[in-house]
Amino acid sequence: MKYIHRNIQKKIDKFLYDDDILILTGARQTGKSSLLKYYFDTLKAKDFSTVYISLEDIDYLNILNSSPKNLLQFVSLSTKKKVFVFIDEIQYLNNPTNFLKYIYDEYKDRIKLFVSGSSAFYIDSKFKDSLAGRKKIFILNTLSFSEFLKFKNEDKLKQEFDKIDLKQKDLSIFNIIDQKKINILKNEYMQYGGYPRVVLENDIEKKLLIIHELANSYVKKDALESNINYIDKFYMLFQLLANNIGKLINKNELSKILNVSTTVIDNYLTIIKKSFHIFMIDPFYNNLSKEIRKMKKVYFNDLGLRNFFVKNFDIIDTRIDKGEIYENFVYKQLIELYNYDSIKFWHTQSKNEVDFIIDNKIAYEVKYNTDLFKYSKYKNFFEKYPKIQFYVITQTQNLNTSDVKFVKF
Repeated sequence: MKYIHRNIQKKIDKFLYDDDILILTGARQTGKSSLLKYYFDTLKAKDFSTVYISLEDIDYLNILNSSPKNLLQFVSLSTKKKVFVFIDEIQYLNNPTNFLKYIYDEYKDRIKLFVSGSSAFYIDSKFKDSLAGRKKIFILNTLSFSEFLKFKNEDKLKQEFDKIDLKQKDLSIFNIIDQKKINILKNEYMQYGGYPRVVLENDIEKKLLIIHELANSYVKKDALESNINYIDKFYMLFQLLANNIGKLINKNELSKILNVSTTVIDNYLTIIKKSFHIFMIDPFYNNLSKEIRKMKKVYFNDLGLRNFFVKNFDIIDTRIDKGEIYENFVYKQLIELYNYDSIKFWHTQSKNEVDFIIDNKIAYEVKYNTDLFKYSKYKNFFEKYPKIQFYVITQTQNLNTSDVKFVKF
């Protein structure tokens, strides 16, 4: 099957020929192995010296676990050309830090390492050294909507979509036919998500089977490999989070519902986050100490996985949770446009809220229907932060008023 390029490759390409170790991580089944093999095949075709090792092969794993020096059994340093070594599933090594550090320190002029690891919590627990100054980390998420369009063979729509600036223009720039087409595709993306296998499967029943497999096999595998004792509680936490996307996460309430300690909840949330299933964003406050103490909001990396946990794959327009789904969809777009840490939300004790604040400069409120936006609810925010540009992102229509800019997206 023809390889389909991912957006992250533009970032990777900048460091491909440097000495730094390239570490590719992300949730399971997001395409890491395919991307690694693409670079291996591409460089090999360009006559670079290349080696590919999968540590799912127990023989390779045992050899490299015995000593990092054993890598030289597979790498020829007989010429002056640098060898590109690709290692899939690096977290299976007993001590991946020691391995990478040794090869880098001894052979960085001769060996370029490009490795993948399934989940960040493996890297956190096994990478005891920070590898500071030696590595570049890239996170491969499930498909963004831009990538989704490409996987659907809609290259022209993707090119136009990628030009959208949420501060200046919106989906209204498309002609009527393309607007209808992109809305159909948006609804599919919000229903079934962006796992590559799911997107490439056209049969609905098969799509649902794949999502079921991802949820039951890989989520539970994350739990088992992180030594969780109560997998049923871990699974139930997924369900609770899925029913509360875009809402404040109260750890005390979660601990009572699941009948576990808040320490356990903290541990579970860390694992789910480090496995790249959810994003948790911080509140926006001028007082940093307040910001640290306040509750976070949660969004899912993949809406198909989220919809599995709420047991609902109905068409978005017919659903009572369409507003939450749409907000999660917009958040997925924002992390493509902005740095993850720069996205926050505003929430007061009187329950006034703005969905997203970017770099203390731009505010986005998300409303599925423009009718749901009430100017009076945001008056306090406008008065407190007059210099922050405010936009309302809406699914149904776009309006311009003297007070607020509405963006159809």
